[in-house]
Amino acid sequence: MSRGLRSLAIVAGGCAGLWLGGLLWFVHDGLSQADDPAAYTDAIVALTGGRLRLETAVDLFGEGKARKLFISGVNHRVDRDDLTRLFQPVASRAQCCIVLGHDADNTLGNARETALWMRQEGYSSLRLVTSWYHMPRSLLEFHQAMPNVRIISSPVFARPDPGENRLNAWTDAATLTIGEYHKFIAVWLRNTAERLWPSLAPAARSDPSERTAAAAAPRRQ
Repeated sequence: MSRGLRSLAIVAGGCAGLWLGGLLWFVHDGLSQADDPAAYTDAIVALTGGRLRLETAVDLFGEGKARKLFISGVNHRVDRDDLTRLFQPVASRAQCCIVLGHDADNTLGNARETALWMRQEGYSSLRLVTSWYHMPRSLLEFHQAMPNVRIISSPVFARPDPGENRLNAWTDAATLTIGEYHKFIAVWLRNTAERLWPSLAPAARSDPSERTAAAAAPRRQ
């Protein structure tokens, strides 16, 4: 093997080792995220898009862990009536204290939508509910959008359905986790670049219209 090919092989091997080491750290970090079940926060924030996220958030809200529950990234075609069954355990508080956010369509949007709502409410702490593999990237986005807000992570560990093929379930989980790892790296690089070169940071967006359930219920949703 020529010296050039040997050097290329060493560099490729080093990159592969870094990638694999980072992936192992990412999985460990996601799986080891520890909830603080005794902690109380101003709000519980649930991110849509994964199994058992909303159910977990509603259970935490029903246990009295926060004043309000904010669900970020709700599809525009979904309204409160569609979520009646889900809200049933906390039906007495659903109208006043469960908030639907319809503006976010990705994790960055979730963070910005939540940051705006937190400012409107005057809140300074939240419990973040999302899937374990999504939690590391979500925390990056949320801390970037709300550096002065105390955030407690409540990761969701959803098991495969009883009738689901185990091989397919593991393959899907591996693909999802690796994809999320790449997105985490991209967000980390973006945040680092914005800290080093503040001019790269996007200008603050104007506030969208109010999206709280209490305010929106008489008009729409």
